[in-house]
Amino acid sequence: MSDQPVNPDTPAAPEADENQIIAERRAKLAALRAKGIAYPNNFQRDHLAGDLHEAYEDHDRDRLDLNPVVVKIAGRIMLKRVMGKASFAQLQDSSGTIQLYLTDSYPGKTQHADFKHFDTGDTVGVDGVLFKTKTNELTVRVKNIVMLAKSLRPLPEKHHGLTDQEQRYRQRYVDLMTNEETRLRFVKRSRIIHSIREFFINKRYLEVETPMMHPIPGGASARPFVTHHNALDMQLYLRTAPELYLKRLIVGGLEKVFEINRNFRNEGMSTRHNPEFTMLEFYCAHRDYKYLMVTLEQMFRVVALQAIGVTKVTYQGREIDFMQPFAQLTITEAIKKYNTGITDELLNDRAKLVAKLQELKIPIREHDGIYGLQLTLFENTVETQLFEPTFIYHYPAEVSPLARRDDNNPDFTERFELYIAGREIANGFSELNDPEDQAQRFLEQVKQKDAGDHEAMHYDADYIRALEYGLPPTAGCGIGIDRLVMLLTDSPSIRDVILFPQMRPE
Repeated sequence: MSDQPVNPDTPAAPEADENQIIAERRAKLAALRAKGIAYPNNFQRDHLAGDLHEAYEDHDRDRLDLNPVVVKIAGRIMLKRVMGKASFAQLQDSSGTIQLYLTDSYPGKTQHADFKHFDTGDTVGVDGVLFKTKTNELTVRVKNIVMLAKSLRPLPEKHHGLTDQEQRYRQRYVDLMTNEETRLRFVKRSRIIHSIREFFINKRYLEVETPMMHPIPGGASARPFVTHHNALDMQLYLRTAPELYLKRLIVGGLEKVFEINRNFRNEGMSTRHNPEFTMLEFYCAHRDYKYLMVTLEQMFRVVALQAIGVTKVTYQGREIDFMQPFAQLTITEAIKKYNTGITDELLNDRAKLVAKLQELKIPIREHDGIYGLQLTLFENTVETQLFEPTFIYHYPAEVSPLARRDDNNPDFTERFELYIAGREIANGFSELNDPEDQAQRFLEQVKQKDAGDHEAMHYDADYIRALEYGLPPTAGCGIGIDRLVMLLTDSPSIRDVILFPQMRPE
């Protein structure tokens, strides 16, 4: 990559070999080492580029000349133009960019000559004075410039940034320095999480932390990662969910708790799945699943407004208005709404339901009862069509091992899942607090695991013991933070909103 100005009428020269560029930059680093400390740590900046623009962008040239503003900034050189006795550069820090101006007179021939050997990507410290150019661009007239960190590798082509998608995921550090859209997305992610935390703290929830390594995996139907603790000589599992520990805290008397942290599931990867992901789980004693629905609607409106400034968002070309009431449908209502020719008779006849699934070439699990088959039909024909925020409720007990049964129909539970833009965003329910019922459901899960279901749960004897002390009526919910950030930042893939997504080795 050349740092010299380019005449647009001149044909582009072939790009230099990257190894050659790196060799040249290593030679420059060697020259810096020969002069003294190559990576100094004695420059302390006082200003950020974004703050300078905010404070002085509306100042005219005369005002800045009459009232000199002395600045001390540091950042990465993103662009550089050398024009004989004068040079321009664009310096970027975490807040934005600002232009630099150097001449043989200011900071002087020696430093200007040194600067001509600097490269894009180098990190520098600058002392100078603000002024406006003839084109009215806020600029730092450099009085002193020092190399702080030599960039040995060239930045991607300046007009396009890092465009290869896989390379952007693998080299997120380059993606962040060259793509403003990426930087802004992760700033928004931070704001979203901060807003969620603030929302629950304002509702008098207590933020807690629970273990990442579990002796027994639980709290979700998922295949765990396995590790080994040498000192204890025992097998441990990276947590698939914090649920069972958070409900132990409710038993202990912490009646409103939430946790934002990592979960790990040893499953496939897709645009919606990463083996390591961030979840919010919150639990409240003496509430039920209907309270959770109301709370989620409130949370989405507050977080969208605080984090991104609007309650209407566009996702992949379609608008979602969080101020509108969220729809509510049972699983069977949703199946009939989004499938033609599906009747209650078919849904309640196992043989006919199996035949329909086979007709649609949808795989089934042989041990599933009729309600499990209904869920399979829903997941394969309805989920992706639920674009507007929709609560799907009335989940069968056979696929909800931790949820409280519906008192009026014990085959079903007081459980819902929230779908937006064709994806599950949240899962919540009135918690099962009957220790004998829970023990029996764990045993059913063990049978499924013995039959080959790797995602079925283990029997957690200590959790049953906790329930035997008495879990008050409780409502609990989990929200996928990564999918929520995808939604609020219009990102098509979960890898776009995780700084370092899991990748195959290069």
